[in-house]
Amino acid sequence: MSINLPELEGTEAAVALPTGRRHSRVPGLDAIRATSGFQRGMLVAGALIVLFFTVVAVFAKLIAPYGFNDDRHGGKVFGRLVAPSSQHWMGTTSGGEDVYSRVVFGAQTAMEVIVLAVLLSIVVGVPLGLLSGYFGGWLDRVLVLVTDALFAFPSLLLAIIVSIAIAGGSSSATGGILSAAISITVVYVPQYFRVVRNATVAAREEPYVEAARTLGASPLAIMTRYIFGNVVQTVPVIATLNAGDAILTLAGLGFLGYGIDPSAGAEWGHDLSKAISDTSNGIWWTGVYPGVAIALLVVGVTLVGESLNDVLNPLLRTTRLKQVVLPSRRTGEPTQESA
Repeated sequence: MSINLPELEGTEAAVALPTGRRHSRVPGLDAIRATSGFQRGMLVAGALIVLFFTVVAVFAKLIAPYGFNDDRHGGKVFGRLVAPSSQHWMGTTSGGEDVYSRVVFGAQTAMEVIVLAVLLSIVVGVPLGLLSGYFGGWLDRVLVLVTDALFAFPSLLLAIIVSIAIAGGSSSATGGILSAAISITVVYVPQYFRVVRNATVAAREEPYVEAARTLGASPLAIMTRYIFGNVVQTVPVIATLNAGDAILTLAGLGFLGYGIDPSAGAEWGHDLSKAISDTSNGIWWTGVYPGVAIALLVVGVTLVGESLNDVLNPLLRTTRLKQVVLPSRRTGEPTQESA
């Protein structure tokens, strides 16, 4: 619906104003409505991929026909390096485990580590950024020095060091997931810290913060009630982009043998490492399916992150207009064109 504004004479065009919309109660629906065209396709495709792996992870025990470490069922041995068939859709590994079951349980391991690592990174990095940016002084200098030192390490090397320090490189399922999540957290905390700290330094000098300080608000109240909401807008974008990188870091740890113990949990990186010797013998299924799972999940999370960045970043956000009313060059009468 277009709105003509006749009082604005001499203007090039009258722009139709979109009517207000109520915020949707469905999570993520407002973000989808804020996109259009190829950008919306990216967001929807990424969300569907992430949703698919989330469902697989939650219902892994119901979806997988066998356990991730089972090499026999009902007294019948599966066999080693059996090609894909009706009984084993993705074949079996060199140890006789069902590849399909390991891929399904590997999705569960990956999602658990990613969610835990991202939550720990936010819980640690965001408060430290607020404190450092607001108070400054020696606290700011120390925290910046520590984060700069962490940035100097290659991310995978730092994750390996932390994993070895926590669990000796491998452990039980719970201990392995926790150690992998903490090792990834150490890598990504500096990113949240830097973003929140820089935004806090700029926000603490704003007039509304000065007004709250003048009225006697405590530093804790100022940080939580007035600054926090204005400096964490980019955190969801960082979280989704870091989640994709965390998948690769977890796979790297498993590939190098510093992840979860193979008998305690399925992990795609470890399966890829074991499949190296199989490829030289023409056996492709032990490495292709875990590799495809890693690639798909990384692509899905990255698509969501890039789309959210376009939606939430005011510098990249594209304004969608319902209609634009332009004057006709020949008749001078207004005509309607869709933006």
